[in-house]
Amino acid sequence: MNYYIIIPAHNEEAFLASTLDSILDQTLLPQKVFLVNDNSTDTTEDIMDSFTAQNGIFQKINITSSSTHMPGSKVINAFNKGLGKIPASYGFLVKLDADIILPDNYFEKISTIFKNNPKIGIAGGFAYEQNTDGKWYLNHPMNNDHVRGAFKAYTQACFTAIGGLKSAMGWDTVDELLARYHGFDIYTEETLKVKHLRPTGNAYNSKAKYLQGKAMYRMRYGFWISFIASAKMAWKQRNVQSLFDNIQGYLSSKKGKDSFLVAKEEGDFIRSLRWRNIKKKLFR
Repeated sequence: MNYYIIIPAHNEEAFLASTLDSILDQTLLPQKVFLVNDNSTDTTEDIMDSFTAQNGIFQKINITSSSTHMPGSKVINAFNKGLGKIPASYGFLVKLDADIILPDNYFEKISTIFKNNPKIGIAGGFAYEQNTDGKWYLNHPMNNDHVRGAFKAYTQACFTAIGGLKSAMGWDTVDELLARYHGFDIYTEETLKVKHLRPTGNAYNSKAKYLQGKAMYRMRYGFWISFIASAKMAWKQRNVQSLFDNIQGYLSSKKGKDSFLVAKEEGDFIRSLRWRNIKKKLFR
């Protein structure tokens, strides 16, 4: 299958070259890799220029936006600049972070997964991070059927059905919920061990957890699903404060009547799916 990669990057000089080298090492190369330089003030653009000169699969796009590295709107706005360069027809599309090292068979395997089962709309591997002893350990903080936002691949049919990615915190949850709403499956391949060079959340400022709660409201979770999801997150992170931050964000969005990310019927489906999953875990 032919595929395209979009890499939004803001001040990624420490990791970008390793990410791009791992793309060049792939057994199945992409048609094009769009490198979106989002207002970088370090040597990120120089690294991009080096790789575009080295291989024609790389193409740089310069944009100017906020200098603050926040989850959600900044990265998706940059992604969408690359999306405008994608041709009308493709096999699958990849949103990739600039701090990732992929195994060399990564995209060959993803291609095979999509070809073998057209019902699969989103696929990816598992994230590993390095501890202080230099050992790589599994750090996949959500369910095993969730593909991390740092390395998501979408078939064209699925990406079109979900209407692209939402420019908001929670985009990498709502995309999977909408994929299921439209009848697509999510597939994770445990043999694809992706090295995540920057520990999860390190680049985000203190507002991120507050925004997570706002995202739950905008995804039409309702209060109790939001509370349960926030409590689970707080327990996994061993951080009770994150529960309060999330709920504060949720209540703030509700009071302000923030716009929803999904339609009413999509929200009904999402709540029903969430409750089924909660009950399954409670009574298994």
